[in-house]
Amino acid sequence: MELLLQVLISGILIGGVYALISIGLTLLFGVVDIVNFAHGEFVMIGMYASYWTWVYTGADPILTLVVSIPVMFLVGVIIQKYLFTHIMKAPALTQIFLTVGLQMVLQNGALMIFGSNTRSIAFSWREETLKAGGIIIPVNMLVAFSLSFILAGVLFVFLSKTDIGKAMKAARLDRETAMLMGINTNKVFYIAAGIAAALTGAAGTAISTFQYIQPLSGAHFGLMAYIVVILGGLGNLKGAVVGGLLLGIAESFGIQYISANSGLLMAFLLFIVVLVIKPKGLFSAKEAV
Repeated sequence: MELLLQVLISGILIGGVYALISIGLTLLFGVVDIVNFAHGEFVMIGMYASYWTWVYTGADPILTLVVSIPVMFLVGVIIQKYLFTHIMKAPALTQIFLTVGLQMVLQNGALMIFGSNTRSIAFSWREETLKAGGIIIPVNMLVAFSLSFILAGVLFVFLSKTDIGKAMKAARLDRETAMLMGINTNKVFYIAAGIAAALTGAAGTAISTFQYIQPLSGAHFGLMAYIVVILGGLGNLKGAVVGGLLLGIAESFGIQYISANSGLLMAFLLFIVVLVIKPKGLFSAKEAV
């Protein structure tokens, strides 16, 4: 029983991180209507932003959020303005090619600048654990999970309580009508893209507390984010949270009960089963952003 609970808790902790990454991706799709295949590389940039902040300041990794979040917000706005704006009405294939191209540029650019060496952030609580009976909870994973759900909660409040959040919903439902109502849709899209990238950068900071940092670090997390977004329902934020948790649990059970390399196998099996039963995902797009 203790082993089962340990596996479940481990899955929930990593699932919370998947959820935060996926919320950024699904927000971008829900508002701007673009699936960003370079999303995993945004995670990687967030990791490097935290790493270099730590190198030059010695700050605790959580404090490096004051750098990774604004830096990634700016990155998101710039990419939206100079790239995504020009393909929003383009065929899906054009969007795919552009974002895959962006992925290649970011990956190879990071390899050229930082090299292929792995890096990590050293801090006092990296190896600390909490124990409750026979259950062991790594403090770094607990912090990453807590950070993910705090930021997800802030986003949900922002979308439901602020004028900009409501404008995002309006722009998603009907852009032309939103413009007629006086909403500056370009501004809304910039802010949505910035927030999506900022959340992903924050996820990169959280991941850097337990994962080595290198130019291809984001590839795995980007892949998991795509699965979560489709699993939960395209553009649905609640679906991204639930899908992230389910995927983390499936991965944890695969690693524990099959083999150390079977996490992705179980994640994809869950993905296939859900899509066979509910091809549009667990939640309806009507409940989206």
